[in-house]
Amino acid sequence: MLSRLSPASIRRLSSTAKCCSDKNEPDLSDPKTLALHKMYRPERITPSKRGIDLLKSPGLNKGMAFSLHERQYLGVHGLLPPAFMTEEQQAYRIITKLRQQPDNLAKYIQLDSLQDRNEKLYYRVLCDNVKELMPIVYTPTVGQACQHFGFIYRNPKGLYVTINDNSISKIYQILANWHTEDVRAIVITDGERILGLGDLGTYGIGIPVGKLSLYVALAGIRPEWCLPVILDVGTDNTELLNDPFYTGLRRKRVRGPEYDTLVDNFMKAATKRFGRDTLIQFEDFGNQNAYRLLDRYKGEYCMFNDDIQGTAAVVVAGLLASTRVTKKKLSQEKIVFLGAGGAATGVAEMCVRQMMDEGLTEEEACGRIYMVDIEGLITTSRTKSLGERHVKFAKDLPDTKNLLEVVRTVKPGALIGASTVAGAFTEDIIKEMAKNNPRPIIFALSNPTSKAECTAETAYRCTNGAVLFASGSPFENVELNGKLFKPGQGNNAYIFPGVALGAVLFAVKNIPDKLFLLAARMVAEAVSEKSLNTYSRVYPRLKDIRELSVKIAVEVGEYCYRHDLATLHPKPEDMEMFIRQNLYSVEYDELINKTYEWPAKDSKHGFPVPVLRRTSMDEE
Repeated sequence: MLSRLSPASIRRLSSTAKCCSDKNEPDLSDPKTLALHKMYRPERITPSKRGIDLLKSPGLNKGMAFSLHERQYLGVHGLLPPAFMTEEQQAYRIITKLRQQPDNLAKYIQLDSLQDRNEKLYYRVLCDNVKELMPIVYTPTVGQACQHFGFIYRNPKGLYVTINDNSISKIYQILANWHTEDVRAIVITDGERILGLGDLGTYGIGIPVGKLSLYVALAGIRPEWCLPVILDVGTDNTELLNDPFYTGLRRKRVRGPEYDTLVDNFMKAATKRFGRDTLIQFEDFGNQNAYRLLDRYKGEYCMFNDDIQGTAAVVVAGLLASTRVTKKKLSQEKIVFLGAGGAATGVAEMCVRQMMDEGLTEEEACGRIYMVDIEGLITTSRTKSLGERHVKFAKDLPDTKNLLEVVRTVKPGALIGASTVAGAFTEDIIKEMAKNNPRPIIFALSNPTSKAECTAETAYRCTNGAVLFASGSPFENVELNGKLFKPGQGNNAYIFPGVALGAVLFAVKNIPDKLFLLAARMVAEAVSEKSLNTYSRVYPRLKDIRELSVKIAVEVGEYCYRHDLATLHPKPEDMEMFIRQNLYSVEYDELINKTYEWPAKDSKHGFPVPVLRRTSMDEE
């Protein structure tokens, strides 16, 4: 029997049109398919909670969608208004109210409250309106929510591990306080580099909470498997230290050996508590720690850093999709990066891996990548001051801080921004890109939108619509010369949900970089010709992400079994069916198991009772 199947989970697949389509339902008329279906499907168990405790359990609560039988059987009859609603009616009520909110932060607060009350309905609304609501539950609105977290805080979400809890046993006890033992995916941050907003300390808890919401909505990973965690080691943000609403330790950020010991102890405690194959995703760690911790743990644990590997994969996916328009391989392009932090360096290194797969040597591939940091173009004259990862990209060129000069000298086919410097791609720079390329590639990836290197409108206008543009946060559609352009969003959500789904379901030992490159290629292949040629959009539609995540998870599983990285045994005979049968459904569960009959002779009452002598009763 396959290990790690939760019997308390639902049987049905989601039949919500926008999340899972009916075409993916297995053909149960085939006896072999039916047998696999029965083996893979999770089983339903009637909940032990009743009454008000049931209504206060967001994973079980249906609100007014409880049937009369359920209300009476589960002890909630009379605790709810007497009306009955379908989930569709409830979703309509929620989205109508949501659209009446005055701003995005108010929408975030309302959705956060819904998640606390009714988990299924929250994900139903999110899945049915993914393009509209993803910018609310994640970037850019989640950044605003983190900035105001102390003020909008309502209910606890996730776990807080502080520098004062720095031992395996203490952290284990904190993890044991979580309401379930079956945790399979953890997103953890230390709050030092929240999006492009800097050090937000424990206000950064909104990031792992939002990220895991996308795990569920975009990949079908079950919410009960997910755990958001923040490491509170203090903050160097003076404004927060003086904020009366601040929810974390009021002390300067701890660094050095004590910090490293805390992270070590957390990794050991988490895998001791939840299992060695528990996925741990690092998110929004500072540049000085992000790469270092990734290198330290990626060979030993099932972990990845989405800022580095996920960002790299989604950018490479956009570049590969763009090559379908430019008709040039990635290895034939020169690429200039503005920004040389963890994210940009991760993208550059994945570009190198793709170019090497296309036939270049590592040296040749690195030679086609130019990086500009705060000190200017990375050149050989700066070798002594460069980090190990940057040295290979150093060029034998004059030092300059002028990006326009770099573009004129290098004549790149692609310009990628990861600098958080708003407007860094000036009109002159964009026009120079268009001068050198019939279809220039310009990605302004910094988050939030206010920190993007250029706007979509500027990019399209300055290139007369020729640009292949993508951004980190969403921009509105642009109409130019009678043509509608739909700018693509280089959102990591195209990558990490599918990789995480495969890692979780197949219980992988660790996650090699190759998996992210495979995911990038699948995302690029998923971009339709209409998207590329009609709208100049280099990424798939957002509403297709969940289906894309399934395909990526299948590829992850196949790769991990080939390379002895999967620990789920035996290997599922039908990988795709196994994945689909374990996807979280946004439809309400039937909470009461169906009863069934036994043979009459085995359920018959009245076995003859021998006559017993009752001494006390028989006395005169």
